Amino acid sequence: MLTETVFHSENVPGADRFDYWCELMSATHLPLELRSDHAAEYLACHRVIELGAVKVWPTFYQPLHFYRTPKLIRRSDPEQFHIALPLRGVNHVESAGQTASFVPYELHFFDSSQPYHLYSTNDNGLFSGVGIDIPKALLPKQADQLLGRPMPGREGIGALFTQFLTRLVADSGSLTPTDGPRLGTVLANLACALFAQALDAEHALPSETRQRNLALRIQSFIRQNLPDPQLTPSTIAAAHHISVRYLHRVFRHEDRTVVAWIRHQRLEHAARDLTDPTQHATPIHAIAARWGFACHADFTRAFRSAYGMPPRDYRSEGRTDCSQRLPRPRA
Repeated sequence: MLTETVFHSENVPGADRFDYWCELMSATHLPLELRSDHAAEYLACHRVIELGAVKVWPTFYQPLHFYRTPKLIRRSDPEQFHIALPLRGVNHVESAGQTASFVPYELHFFDSSQPYHLYSTNDNGLFSGVGIDIPKALLPKQADQLLGRPMPGREGIGALFTQFLTRLVADSGSLTPTDGPRLGTVLANLACALFAQALDAEHALPSETRQRNLALRIQSFIRQNLPDPQLTPSTIAAAHHISVRYLHRVFRHEDRTVVAWIRHQRLEHAARDLTDPTQHATPIHAIAARWGFACHADFTRAFRSAYGMPPRDYRSEGRTDCSQRLPRPRA
């Protein structure tokens, strides 16, 4: 029999079920923060099937929120994609400033290196689905272009992928440990074919549409990495497998250059923190560093240029309840 980890909530005292479930999810997959309105006596069943480098986990559970936060990413990042196949219920996803909902048999995936909020629910009972954890190294390098997009699981390669996956889950008890790595390789190859098909469909779009989609992905990447003082056109271009020259071409329809867009976003976040009552005790230099300004003098100079006043004065005005008339950064 393949190596499996099995959890049935009925085997754990009601008061301990949810905490046990949270620990299991973080231990068998990756660090996650879980929340549910049903935590008092949680109902769930969870199997983890080991297929070499690939993990498959059929599961059902009561409505649940999954949070993958920047702090948890810093704690541990296995550098993997998680492919989700809802069978009963809907996955609602927030990631990179975008929201999407995925109904049964709409394959979609998450990047362990990027924050997200997933809410799984089923109005008619327990949510059920199958998850697959696959190392990024086994999938196409351009796969991140498909984040947030549904891939049909009832037609084409998606149907083959889904049929293989559900049959594997149903027959896992008759398989031996030596079958695991081979089946993992087959599943990873099917995932590659699925992603390649979806990427070909993207490449068939008009050039302007592809470029606009790329611009949106780059902007999301920038927002997620604003705290990194090493965020530059070169690192952004490398992360998206394009040249710096092409990156600037993508941004030619924006109001600002790449560098100006990064600075604008950092200043807006810093300004928001400066007027946040919960952060009045946070030193200004700490807020500046939080949003990628390695040099406090550079931050003060850029802030004054954008807002017409130094950060200290801006914070003071915010404390006098004038936030509604505080200036926004200049273009």
